[in-house]
Amino acid sequence: MKRSIIVRTDVEGLHLWPDCNLPHVEYLAHLHRHTFQIFCEVNVTHGNRDIEFIDLKHKVKQYVAKTWYDQTYGCCNFGPMSCEHIAEDILNYFGLTKCSVSEDGEFFGVVEA
Repeated sequence: MKRSIIVRTDVEGLHLWPDCNLPHVEYLAHLHRHTFQIFCEVNVTHGNRDIEFIDLKHKVKQYVAKTWYDQTYGCCNFGPMSCEHIAEDILNYFGLTKCSVSEDGEFFGVVEA
């Protein structure tokens, strides 16, 4: 039997797509704000979990803030990172099974180990 847990957290942040060459969405080349929703899945070996939900959520929030918080804007600044780039960084840092990052709960970038 395979077991895993999933935690979700929201992060206010900015990013941009500097190489955007699509005229109808050229505004994406400039810094813009989203509420990024981060979903983290990690395998556990038993029903009492190897890591508690709330502990993983707190660690993810702390890592994101430590890595990308920008005092100038009062939120995270992911620069040219896409949702997939952010998800890959978090997945690798925490050794997750799967990580997805969404823009405002509408568009999702997903990476799996």
